[in-house]
Amino acid sequence: MRKLAVIALIAATAGTAMVATSAAEARPQHRTALGGEPVCREVNCLRINQLQSVGTHNSYHIKPDDDVFALLQAFSPALAESLDYTHPALATQFGSQRVRQIELDIFADPNGGLYKDHQINQLLGKPVASGIADLNRPGLKTMHVQEVDYKTRCYTFVACLRQVKRWSDRHPRHLPITILVEAKDDPIVDPVNLGFVVPAPFDLAALNAIDTEVRSVFGPEDLITPDDVRNGAATLEQAVLSGTGWPTVGSSRGKVMFMLDNESKASLYAQGHPSLAGRVLFTPTNPGTPESAFIKDNDPLGADGLGWRRIQGYVASGYVVRTRSDADTIQARTGDTTMRDAALKSGAHWVSTDYPTIEDNIFGTDYFVRIPGGGVARCNPINAGRSCRIYDF
Repeated sequence: MRKLAVIALIAATAGTAMVATSAAEARPQHRTALGGEPVCREVNCLRINQLQSVGTHNSYHIKPDDDVFALLQAFSPALAESLDYTHPALATQFGSQRVRQIELDIFADPNGGLYKDHQINQLLGKPVASGIADLNRPGLKTMHVQEVDYKTRCYTFVACLRQVKRWSDRHPRHLPITILVEAKDDPIVDPVNLGFVVPAPFDLAALNAIDTEVRSVFGPEDLITPDDVRNGAATLEQAVLSGTGWPTVGSSRGKVMFMLDNESKASLYAQGHPSLAGRVLFTPTNPGTPESAFIKDNDPLGADGLGWRRIQGYVASGYVVRTRSDADTIQARTGDTTMRDAALKSGAHWVSTDYPTIEDNIFGTDYFVRIPGGGVARCNPINAGRSCRIYDF
């Protein structure tokens, strides 16, 4: 089973400062920077893989109720510590927190009602039935861990997507929002035999349901899909390696795109869809396959402390990358910025965190996320050109 740890990801104030463009620089300007790379000084002609922004991990998450949290502490203090965080509403994250990537964990529930009861309440003398109407409806459900860490800003995947759509419609000029989707089906330990629910398997039908539910909320004009990026190239990977596959900022404003978190389900999702033709989600793959466009590399340090160099190579080649800047609330508790600084330096397009503002940090350190310069995004330090100084996105 995927560990239950909360991976608190952060971005830092460190890094090269950016300066706002002048009125003259607001007009498109193209020239060649040192090293020969083309430079664009106008926001909308940058490609979306030439940006770097902050994301949040388990963006729907609300800390368990105090009584449930106390039980988890008694069972595993480390586990409880990893769950000690709460995110605000998605609209707040997109707005005042300037987040442009979120993560949603989903469970298959084709018949409805699989997660309507919370068996852990037997130990607390509380009703087992949740009474939450959305949990009775068929369709994908959003939560972190069944039975023990199930509080969420939106109980169904569609409800979460509608929150995104509502904010997007109200802010049609926003930079594209990326939604990382983790398809979960692992059982959890039931230490006192309470009858914890066993998740439905995330088979091909359930993976297809992701596409169906996304398209029920977002129209083709709202989405950036693998077909849009491939755009006539022989494979998706060839398109991103060409340097012209990813769309421009100008053509991507107001849109969303989706990434699958699970490497183990990538092949099944791509089955019958070469280069992800017709699919909604980009899959996490290593370089060298027709579907390679998105790389999930969550460790910007590595055993030698130099994992950020590996990520820089992916970014320079044309892939988009998501990384994280802390794990299990450890860095937020200690104030250690080593992983955060490496994540920013790596050029990963989305640096995911549970602390996009200082107010999110309840541990008394000054640890939080911010893109250097304080904007919603910055010119990517690896591939946007050395002269790219755009600040206002």
